[in-house]
Amino acid sequence: MIFHRVLSRAAAVLAASALMFTGCAGYTFGPIKPARLANVKSIAVPTFKNMTLEPRSSVLVTNEVIKRIQGDGSYAVSTTASADAVLKGTLVEIRRRPLRSARYNTLKTREMEFEIYIDFTLEDARTREVLADGRARGSSNIFLDENFQLTERQALNEAASEAARDLVTRLSEGIPGQTGVATGRDILGNRRSSSF
Repeated sequence: MIFHRVLSRAAAVLAASALMFTGCAGYTFGPIKPARLANVKSIAVPTFKNMTLEPRSSVLVTNEVIKRIQGDGSYAVSTTASADAVLKGTLVEIRRRPLRSARYNTLKTREMEFEIYIDFTLEDARTREVLADGRARGSSNIFLDENFQLTERQALNEAASEAARDLVTRLSEGIPGQTGVATGRDILGNRRSSSF
C-alpha cells in the first residue's frame, strides 16, 4: 500500500516535470543569431565616418553602437586584429524637423524631431566578404528651451542611442530586408527584392 502511494507520487512528479519541460520546447537560451552570422563570435567596431556637418557625432554614434553590442551579448567587441567580423559605419545624415510651433508665433519652433541615419556594412575580417549591410535610423523628439545647444545635444544622444539599437537588433536578430551586397540575399537567406 505504501509502495503504491510512493509509486503514484513519483509518477505524478514525473508527469508534471515532463509537462513543464515540453511546454518550453520552442525556446532556447542565449543568442539566436541569423544563420549567415552563426560563425561570427566577435566584432570590431572602428570609429564610424561622419558625412554630416555635426562635429564629433561619429564618436558619439560609435560609442552607442559598442554599448548596445555589449549589452545585447550576441557578439563580443574585439580589436580588428582578433575579430571575426568588422562593422563599418557611416553617419550619413542628421535631420532636424519642426513638429510644433509656439501658440502665437508660428515661426518659433517649440518641439523638434532629430533623426540620425547610419549606413553600415558587416564584413568578414579575413575574406572581406560582406555579411550584412543596411541603414539604421534613430529619432528623438524634444521641446526646445533657451539653451538650444544643450537641448540639441541631448536629442542627438537619444537619437544616436535609438539608431544604435536599430543597428544592433538588425545584426543580432536578423531582421528581413537587411541585405548582403555580394550574395543578393538578405541575412536570413531570402532572395533580395529591393535595396534600402
